[in-house]
Amino acid sequence: MPTKPNASLFAFALSFLSFVTARANAQPALLRGQDAFGDWQRDKPGTVRLIRPEDLPKPGATPSAGNVSRVVPRPAAVTPQVPPGFKIELFADGLSGPRIIRTAPNGDLFVAETRAGRIRILRAAVGASKPQVSEIYASDLNRPFGIAFFPGGDNPQWVYIATTDSVVRFPYRSGDLKASGSPETIVANLPHGGHSTRDIAFTLDNRRMLVSVGSYGNDGEGLGRPPGGLESWSRERALGAAWGYETDRAAVLGFDPDGKNRKVFATGIRNCVGLAIQPRSGAPWCSTNERDGLGDNLVPDYVTRVRENAFYGWPWFYIGGNEDPSHAGERPDLKDKVTVPDVLLQAHSASLGLTFYEGTGFPAEYRGDAFAAEHGSWNRSRRTGYKVVRIRLKDDVPTGEYEDFVTGFVVNDSDVWGRPVGVAVARDGALLVSEDGNGTIWRVSH
Repeated sequence: MPTKPNASLFAFALSFLSFVTARANAQPALLRGQDAFGDWQRDKPGTVRLIRPEDLPKPGATPSAGNVSRVVPRPAAVTPQVPPGFKIELFADGLSGPRIIRTAPNGDLFVAETRAGRIRILRAAVGASKPQVSEIYASDLNRPFGIAFFPGGDNPQWVYIATTDSVVRFPYRSGDLKASGSPETIVANLPHGGHSTRDIAFTLDNRRMLVSVGSYGNDGEGLGRPPGGLESWSRERALGAAWGYETDRAAVLGFDPDGKNRKVFATGIRNCVGLAIQPRSGAPWCSTNERDGLGDNLVPDYVTRVRENAFYGWPWFYIGGNEDPSHAGERPDLKDKVTVPDVLLQAHSASLGLTFYEGTGFPAEYRGDAFAAEHGSWNRSRRTGYKVVRIRLKDDVPTGEYEDFVTGFVVNDSDVWGRPVGVAVARDGALLVSEDGNGTIWRVSH
C-alpha cells in the first residue's frame, strides 16, 4: 500500500527549491570569450562579461559595417534599467549635449555642454532628485570637455578646463556659480582636429597635470617607420615624422600644473576619452576608443591603468602583439613592447567618461570599483554599447570583468534615445549619468 506523502516534507522541498532558484537567479550571468560578444538585445543590468586577448577573432572575420544610429526623442514613460535594489530617475533635462560631469568638493556639479561651448553648474540639496540651481559658469570656450579642480582636497583654488586645442583655468572659490574674469591659458597649443575630446586630471600629489589627446585618424593612415626606436618615438614625439597630424597624439601628455615641462606620459592609446585618477592607488586610468574597420568584434575598446612610458600599440598593434594589417611589417621592433590593457570591452562600444566609486550610497562591494559610459557603436552590424558599465576591481586591481549597470537607451535596431557620456559620483553617493542624445542627466541611487 503506497505511503502517504509527508505534507511538511513536501512543503520544505518546495521552499528549498524556491530558495535555490532565487539564489541562482540572483547570481549575475558571466559571459566569457566569444559569448561576451553581443548586441543591445542581450544587455541587462547584472550581466558580467570577460573578454581576453585570446578570444579575439582574426581581422576581417566579419565585414566592417556602417550602422549609424538615429537619435529619437525618449519614448513616453521609458526610463533606463538598473540592477535590483537600485532606483534611477531623471535628474535634469533640456541641456545642450551634456558630456563630462565633475563633482566639486562642495557638491556642485560642473557639466560640459561641449557643442554649446560652455560649462554649466547644477546645484542640488543632498539627496535631492532635482537640481535647485542651474547656472552657466563659463561660455565662449572651444569645445570644452575635461574639467578638474586644483589643488585636490576640500579647498581648490582653480577650475581647469580642457578644450579641444588648449587648457585654460579660472580662479575658484567654493560655491562660485560664475567664472571670475577671463580664462588664463595654461597650455596654448594642444594638437587639434580629428578626435576632439581632451580630458584632464591631476595626480594625487598635485605635481603633475595629465591631458589626454586622441589620434587624428583611425589607424595611423600614411604612417611609416619613424627614425629610431620606441624610446626615440616617445621621447622626441617622432610619430609625426611620417604624418605630421599625429605628433603628440594618441597619447596622454604630462605637464606641470602651470602648463610647463610638457612630456609624453604614455603612448599608443588611440583615443583616451575618459581620464581619471584611481583614488586609492593614485594610478591614472583611461577609458579608450580603439580603431574601427576590422570587423564586428575588433578592436576591443578598453578601460585600463596607464603606466608611465608604456606603449599600448596604436597604430601598429592592438591588444598586445596583434599586428594591424594596415601596418603589416612596418614596426616589428615594437611587437614585444606593447602593454596589454586591463579590461577589454565589446568592440565599438565607444567608451567615454570614467569615474571611481568611493561613496557610501551603494552597497559596500561597489566601493573602489569604476563606472564607464559607453556612447554606442556605429561600426558594428548589431548595435552595442549605449549603456553604463561597472568595472570590477579586487583589492584595487581590475579583474578584467565588467558588468552592465545602466541599460535601456536603445529603442530598436535603428533608433536610440540616449547616448551615455559622463559619469560622476554625487556628494550623497548617487551616480549621475549624462547622455547627449536627448540632453538629459540621470540619477542612480540605492
